Amino acid sequence: MRFPALAFEYRLVDIRELDGARLCESDSIGDNIISLLARWPDRTEAIRRILRRIAALEPARRGRALAQLVILAGLRKLAKEVEGEARRMPILDDILDHEVLGREYKRGLQEGLQEGKREGERKGEQKGESHLLRRMVEKRFGPLPAWVEDRLRACSVEELERIGDRFVDAANLDELFR
Repeated sequence: MRFPALAFEYRLVDIRELDGARLCESDSIGDNIISLLARWPDRTEAIRRILRRIAALEPARRGRALAQLVILAGLRKLAKEVEGEARRMPILDDILDHEVLGREYKRGLQEGLQEGKREGERKGEQKGESHLLRRMVEKRFGPLPAWVEDRLRACSVEELERIGDRFVDAANLDELFR
């Protein structure tokens, strides 16, 4: 571009052609973060170096820098790798406070806890039903053969309830466990 009192030139550069390691050597955290978009022989090492720099920041700047890194990592489809590496670093507490990573991590944790609770309740219910039915059958029919023990251990709660419904009318173990 040329004007009477001004001349301006520029050259477009594809950031993927720049050396990411050189950008990461800068004292500017912004340069370090944007280096993720540049050329790196080892992306995992790049992420680790950038995260170490972010971890060294004061907490107020750390959250903003981490948010920027996550956004840029998404452009290179590296968000999960950034999250995984960040979990191994001392900035995890700040990640939990991060509006994107923290929310998703906490949501996954909550879903896992709820699923674990449901599974524990299901197993507890199955164990209780099985124990009660075993005691009732033993009291009525005497010591239980191994096949009955195996069957009771393998039954779902619904199957145990159906066996329990037949308990009053069954004349023997074969009728009860048909």
